[in-house]
Amino acid sequence: MEVQRALEILKSQQQYDVLYEGDSVWIDDVNPDNKTATVHSLRTGDVLRVEVGRLHEPQGYQ
Repeated sequence: MEVQRALEILKSQQQYDVLYEGDSVWIDDVNPDNKTATVHSLRTGDVLRVEVGRLHEPQGYQ
């Protein structure tokens, strides 16, 4: 995922499916300077700081 798309998802009123290593996550914050995002797992609740490039939307996103 690109930083700009992560920022769009973060600021959106809509809910988007986002995956990190196959796990559904919620984007809590994006740091465009170092291209990282703070996310939390919807399955476990764990909070992680990850590279934005490792986040993915499921196939079929238009």
